[in-house]
Amino acid sequence: MTQHRFKVGQLVDFAPARSGVPTAGRQYAIVRLLPAEGGELLYRVKSKAETFERIARESELAQRSPK
Repeated sequence: MTQHRFKVGQLVDFAPARSGVPTAGRQYAIVRLLPAEGGELLYRVKSKAETFERIARESELAQRSPK
């Protein structure tokens, strides 16, 4: 069974694979781990700048680099 790469509470960069999808910056927090769909693990993510959560594929997320 494949393990999620990111953990709940972790800050990540979110870059949607679908062009034209507006996002509130790139920094999002992992809110919930979701099961795989179409062979790829999913996450529920949220930005502080948005009032709603999004669903992101693992391939759309990257670990935040320390500043």
